Order: sequence, then structure tokens, then C-alpha cells
Amino acid sequence: MEPFDQKKLTKLYYTIGEVAEMFQVNTSLIRFWEKEFNMIQPRKNSKGNRMFTPKDIETFHKIHSLVKLQGYTLEGAKKALKSKKIAEPSEQAIHPNEELISRLEAIKDKLNQLKKE
Repeated sequence: MEPFDQKKLTKLYYTIGEVAEMFQVNTSLIRFWEKEFNMIQPRKNSKGNRMFTPKDIETFHKIHSLVKLQGYTLEGAKKALKSKKIAEPSEQAIHPNEELISRLEAIKDKLNQLKKE
């Protein structure tokens, strides 16, 4: 998945199909998360079709990042969103394990140094 860039969202409203395509998920997942997370509240047009705003999409991206990329449970994601202890999703989407990688590289350097001695 590409990093989330709200500047690319140029329309006022997006259909559920467009949102599903952005995140490469089924529309049923979007409808499910809409019921589970009360912060996603798309408008509905006269036909009853969901119309998502860029803010809805940003919220969906945070949920997607927590659940799909970081492995949170739905309850854990709800708590994380309420506590606002999450970093920007775009940073996490680019390097979700950056801290772990840097620690492992430091260990590798130490081991190579010991091997030389």
C-alpha cells in the first residue's frame, strides 16, 4: 500500500468502491469498520450510497494502519485511536519496523566486531 497523502484527495466525496480500491480491501470490510468505529460516518445520498469525505478516508487509513499493518485487534485499535497515542500513519506505513531494524543493525555491528576480535 502506498503511503497516505491527504493532498491527493481532491474530491469532496468518494464512493465506497473508490475507498476500497485505495486500500485494496473489499467494500464489506469498509462497511464492517464503519459499524465498529463510530468515528467513520459517511454521508448517504438519496439512493442510500455511502459518500466518504477526505476526513473519513484519513480516519479509515489510521484504522487500516493499526489493524492491518501493525497487528492491533479491533479493541486495541479503538483504544489507540481514543488515546491518540499513535504516530502519523504515513510514517508508519513507510517504515513500520524502523526502530526494530535499527536495533538489529546495531546488534549485527557488535557481533561483527566481536567476530573480528
